[in-house]
Amino acid sequence: MKRKKAFRFFGRNIELFTLSLPAVIYIFIMSYIPMFGVVIAFKNYRYDKGILGSEWIGFKNFEFLFKSETAFRITRNTVLYNLGYMLLTTVAALTVAILLNEIAKKWLKIYQTALILPFFLSWVVMSYITQAFLDHDNGFINSWLASAGMEKISWYFKAEYWPYILNIVHLWKAIGFSAMVYYAGILGIDGELYEAARIDGAKRMQMVTNITIPQLTPLIIILLILSIGNMFRGDFGLHFFIPNNNGMTYATTDIIDTYIYRALSEIADVSMASAVGLYQSFVGFVLVVTANLIVRRINEDNSLF
Repeated sequence: MKRKKAFRFFGRNIELFTLSLPAVIYIFIMSYIPMFGVVIAFKNYRYDKGILGSEWIGFKNFEFLFKSETAFRITRNTVLYNLGYMLLTTVAALTVAILLNEIAKKWLKIYQTALILPFFLSWVVMSYITQAFLDHDNGFINSWLASAGMEKISWYFKAEYWPYILNIVHLWKAIGFSAMVYYAGILGIDGELYEAARIDGAKRMQMVTNITIPQLTPLIIILLILSIGNMFRGDFGLHFFIPNNNGMTYATTDIIDTYIYRALSEIADVSMASAVGLYQSFVGFVLVVTANLIVRRINEDNSLF
């Protein structure tokens, strides 16, 4: 009986399934077929022997990672940075989306374009823009400090400044796209709710707190759940290009993804890099499922699945 219902459902929505087919094929080829390579994490991989012929060493690659001091540092940095990016971007983007809903329509396109433009710039381009501000000799900030009679700062050699710099740069690049997502959610809110609130004498801030934010809560929660799933998967471009891969700042800029890159490019340890990647994926999966279960316990309608 269930099988017949499934076939009927598929038949009624054959056009939608056909449209989704290219994306399904892409995900299958690029995400599922390569999962066979996960076995490398449990082997001492050698190019001459291949995946199947390499020696099986079990969890030794994981033991090497977790016994080193680097494991704690890159895990701490990855989690704390992603947590900061997630909370800061959510609050800032939600605020900007609400403000966009309040401005005149004739200026809306200009603000939207200005906000979302950095999102389409590569991290390489963003690194040059950042360097224009932070360069020791000719950077805008150091030039301003020198003109004010203060000492210049060697930003690229001072690890303590980079948590603030990376959060600012990430917010600059991400806020536009996130704000557009929330703004689209605001446009989907029934206008009669606002009309009824105005008739009752509600002020703008009261409408924001009692209508806009509650109506956007399911969207905010879904985006947060997806962000939690990426808590262990850092933004490689941000943490590699913006600090210029400078060893002096590894203490505060190094994350799991940049560590994997160096493991592959400098010491060519494919097995350990695979172990770290599997560690990222597994923890991310557990976080998504756990976060979704918590949301389902609180409000089942707001859960992702």
